[in-house]
Amino acid sequence: KKALMWLRILPMPWPLGLKHKGRLNMYTPKTYAEKMKGKRGWRRIANALGYSCHGVRFACAEPGFRQLLWLHGALMLILCFAGFGLAVSMILVLASFVSIVVELLNTGIEAAVDHTSQEQHALAKGAKDVGSAAQYIMLAALAILWIMAITGSASS
Repeated sequence: KKALMWLRILPMPWPLGLKHKGRLNMYTPKTYAEKMKGKRGWRRIANALGYSCHGVRFACAEPGFRQLLWLHGALMLILCFAGFGLAVSMILVLASFVSIVVELLNTGIEAAVDHTSQEQHALAKGAKDVGSAAQYIMLAALAILWIMAITGSASS
C-alpha cells in the first residue's frame, strides 16, 4: 500500500478504477485558441501552412499590400534582366522579402488594433504609425540598395 501511495498525489485523467479508452489526454482545450495550439507533428505543420495562406489572403485584401506586391514583382522582373552579380541579386531579393514581411506584420498590427477598438486612441494611432514607419524605413533601405546596385554596376 505504501508503494501505491504516490498515485494519490498525482492528478489522474480518470477516476480511480475506470480505464480510459483511446488516447490518454489529460487536458481538454476549451477555447478556439487552445484547440489550435494543441496540434503536434505533421498536423501542426499542415495547419501552420494553412494559417499562413489565410494570412497572405487577408493581407491581399488590403490595397497597400497589393501595391507592394506589384512593386516587388516589378523589381524582381528588372532584377532578372539587370545582370547584377549573384551577391548583389541575393541582397536585393532578401531586401524585397523583408519588405513584404514587414508589411505583413504592419497589416497584422492594424487588424489587431482595429479589432480591439474602432475608437480613436493615441496608443492605437501610435501602434499603427510605428508599423507604417517600419515599412517606410524598409522601403527607403530597399531604394538605397537598388541605387547602390545600379551605380556600383555602372562604375565597374
